[in-house]
Amino acid sequence: MRLVVGLDKCQGYAQCAFLAPDVFTMHGEKSLVHNARVGAERREKVARAVTARPVQAIAVEGLREASDAG
Repeated sequence: MRLVVGLDKCQGYAQCAFLAPDVFTMHGEKSLVHNARVGAERREKVARAVTARPVQAIAVEGLREASDAG
């Protein structure tokens, strides 16, 4: 899986960091740090985080393929 975060869209709500802290981390109040390449073992956490994004700032490439492989 590959994550693409639109940092220009991100509002710093930190829902992704709460739901997948091993993938997303807030650095300060408005700066998001993330791991762009995520293994299939984190698929469920990433899917929850992506679903919870209030401003649609996160896109995932390969989420479905990772789901089919597991």
